[in-house]
Amino acid sequence: MLKQYQEAIEKSNIVSKTDVNGIITFVNDEFCKISGYSKEELLGKNHNIVRHPDVPAAAFKRLWKTIKAKNIYKATVKNRAKDGSTFYVNTTVIPILDTKGAIEEFIAIRYDVTKEVFYRESLEKKEQELAHLNKELEKRVEEKTKALKELNETLEKRVEEEIAKNEEKQKVMFWQSRFASLGAMIANIAHQWRQPLTELSLTLFSLKKAAQNSEYDEVEKLYSESKDIIKHMSNTIEDFSNFFKPDKQKHYFNLKESIQEALNILERVLNKDMIEVKTSYEDIEVLGIPNEFTQVIINLVKNSRDAFVENGVLIREIEIRMRREDGVAVVEVEDNAGGIKERDKYKIFEPYFTSKHTSQGTGLGLFMSKMICEKGLDGSLDVTSKKGRSNFIITIPLGKKDEK
Repeated sequence: MLKQYQEAIEKSNIVSKTDVNGIITFVNDEFCKISGYSKEELLGKNHNIVRHPDVPAAAFKRLWKTIKAKNIYKATVKNRAKDGSTFYVNTTVIPILDTKGAIEEFIAIRYDVTKEVFYRESLEKKEQELAHLNKELEKRVEEKTKALKELNETLEKRVEEEIAKNEEKQKVMFWQSRFASLGAMIANIAHQWRQPLTELSLTLFSLKKAAQNSEYDEVEKLYSESKDIIKHMSNTIEDFSNFFKPDKQKHYFNLKESIQEALNILERVLNKDMIEVKTSYEDIEVLGIPNEFTQVIINLVKNSRDAFVENGVLIREIEIRMRREDGVAVVEVEDNAGGIKERDKYKIFEPYFTSKHTSQGTGLGLFMSKMICEKGLDGSLDVTSKKGRSNFIITIPLGKKDEK
């Protein structure tokens, strides 16, 4: 049995033994495989043959101090293979004592964590880049807010100047985002920003018209609406940044309130395009992040709006229904915008798939919506389509707080 135990450890781990001076006396096949050295090249050599030059000497001093004191040493160690490549191993070094208590040799048992380390470093780098991106975008939003205040003070002339500047800035921001290192993330943010930017443009146009007619109460109202849109855009950045953080905090929120917030954001565009939205609600609370769910509803309604326009539908209706059903909350967003082609129905949730012109979207909206429903809400997002109607179905588990 002892021999079987030894064989099991050697076949599933990276094992080596050294004498008290660190000279290698044994290596298993896994050690040779990961280091790129043969047994003949390793036996009789000092164990620092695989030492990576980036590792400080102080780390090895701690190692030797620990094991010479007859204690077990554990750490994740960066090593270098024969071909110069880097690999990481979780290492446990155990002193082996003779019958008199003296150290006879050292045995090291390791397992490969190279992928995990590289993945963690990649995530940390992306988090840093996202934090920088968030600060930059918040700064730009502050600049836009200041510009809007100036618009309100100088009225028509300032409105015309700032609209021209904003249009140019949006073009620059778009092309910069195409070459950013976080291309997928930026594309997602741009996808979610298109609707608020359209609404902001309409609001600014109305602001200009109200200013020309000296309707100061209307100017103040439109200015307030503009600030709400910019606040929503800023929250969009924060939502995407938080979406990839493992420690984001979830809490119970009311689905009806979140849906209504989405419809309020889209109200001006829905009215402009003569789209009627019918709702059927129940008071249901679920566990998650309300802003993320609001983004899902905005994306689904916006896709319906785009389909109405693209397909030339005259009578435009969207119906949003919500109910409890077998321990889950079911939210349906159904439209009569022409339906989804059978060949596309199974691809629409794939990243970067879109049936629209490239100027209308990246195809990331439905992919991210499905991710939010599955990862953020522990639910699902599916679609059915027949007789010129599309129905997106969101299911979310009911938490203990709302089980009835």
